[in-house]
Amino acid sequence: MTPTTRRFFARAGALALAAACLAPSIAAAQVAWTLASGYPADLFHTVNLRQFADDVKARTRGALAIDLRADNSAARLPEIAAKVRSGEIAAGEVLLSSLAGEAKIAGADAIPFIVNSYEDAQRFWTAQRPVLQEALDRQGLVVLYAVPWPAQGLFTARPIRAMADLRGAKMRTYNPSTVRIAQLVGAAPVDVPTQGIHQAFVERRVDAMFTSPATGVDGKVWETPVKYFYNVRGWYPKNLVVANKAKWMALPEATRQAVQAAAAEAQKRGWAASDAAASASVAELARNGIKVETPEPELRRELRRLGEHFAVEYLRETGAEGNRVLIPYFAGDNGTTAAAKSP
Repeated sequence: MTPTTRRFFARAGALALAAACLAPSIAAAQVAWTLASGYPADLFHTVNLRQFADDVKARTRGALAIDLRADNSAARLPEIAAKVRSGEIAAGEVLLSSLAGEAKIAGADAIPFIVNSYEDAQRFWTAQRPVLQEALDRQGLVVLYAVPWPAQGLFTARPIRAMADLRGAKMRTYNPSTVRIAQLVGAAPVDVPTQGIHQAFVERRVDAMFTSPATGVDGKVWETPVKYFYNVRGWYPKNLVVANKAKWMALPEATRQAVQAAAAEAQKRGWAASDAAASASVAELARNGIKVETPEPELRRELRRLGEHFAVEYLRETGAEGNRVLIPYFAGDNGTTAAAKSP
């Protein structure tokens, strides 16, 4: 072997040794997160989450891999926030209003009848997000993005022209706001999870509910005593995607920036998907025999007054924190919202 050949193999061996030494550090730089969702895989929220995970992997060149676990497979929906908070799960999707017990500002998401369009909902989220992030930061959570459900409408088994027609109804509820609505209109609140809606109507345990048209389609309400859907556009509850703060801060800055960019795209994409799902769901309800109705002027006026009542109650409960959301939201109203709500 010539001296030149020996030098070549010596250099090659040194490079191989260096590569072997570097390999563990490269592997150590790769991070895997579990992202938990309680919703089915084919729901638009979940489809968007999957695209978000793929985008994160692409933007970080595999440095962060997100394993989406949908349909309660990693944790049941009510458990997700706590498991993300504790670090047992790195990230998760939750119904924002469900966090109101730990962060009162999250309850702003469930104030009914003050938001009348996706444009209104976007302005509301712009006002709400920084205040919400401050509150969740204290709990060890980081806000990634939020996407609304289609606006909540009123499903009933009988025609409704005014709130008095709801007196004595058995109303399906799923959070403190819906319970309060039932109480204020004189209906009996009945707690029913999303998966139990169909059976609850069939068994006549409920005969009215506020929920999105998409939920009505998923529950095949046309196979139950439900006959009417009133598109009152009551409120736009959002699903919130959060990450564990400690795990978030452990990521390199470049990775965090890539995730934030992917989250911004997911939020934009998700809002468009929600709007499309709303239109498609209302059309599907009509195709299956549900009478899709525009609420009577009297009902709209009463619901608007009900929304004002909720807003006042909310401000009493939250004080300055609530003002930081509602004042910028209403201050940004150029009159189009009020015009849209007028009969």
